[in-house]
Amino acid sequence: MRRPVFFALPPIAALLAAGIVAPAHAQVRRCESPTGGTVYTDRRCEDIGAVERRGPPAGGAPAARPVPMATCARTVTELVYEVTHAFDTQDPNRLASLYHWPGVSNRAGYQLLARFQTLMRRPLVDVVPVLNTVEPTGTYGTLEGPPPPRRFPVAVRIEQTLPDSITPVRTTFGLQRHVGCWWLRG
Repeated sequence: MRRPVFFALPPIAALLAAGIVAPAHAQVRRCESPTGGTVYTDRRCEDIGAVERRGPPAGGAPAARPVPMATCARTVTELVYEVTHAFDTQDPNRLASLYHWPGVSNRAGYQLLARFQTLMRRPLVDVVPVLNTVEPTGTYGTLEGPPPPRRFPVAVRIEQTLPDSITPVRTTFGLQRHVGCWWLRG
């Protein structure tokens, strides 16, 4: 007679499997910016200086529904949005899904997960892309002069405060571009 085999599930997976905890979904709002453009956000439209737009989108398409995270962030703006969403939902696993894990040892991985949990306990102020500026070099044969400096993203900075305090705390993650996606890195 064969004995049943039991597998140990991580605590959150066990709660999900038991139906005790349901996965969190953000409400996506469709807002109209002051310039007339459409902006999709998980925040209130007023928080981003826009007004809520009612009715179906142009072209008669159905209204937007809560959308799970895409397979990866194709732009730094998407990455910043996903990092912000991870903090809004207090989900260190979601933040971990945005990290570039290749080459990270098991020990370092557990340390990173503990760091993500610590970050989730602090109040979020803002998530900001950090841009580097490269000055153009060489001679230019135009009357307008040299082209403007080129700016490109190099990191994402998480602005927070310590719990029950106004003391600012900054955490900066570098950026890694891999297979057409942007990822956080140590």
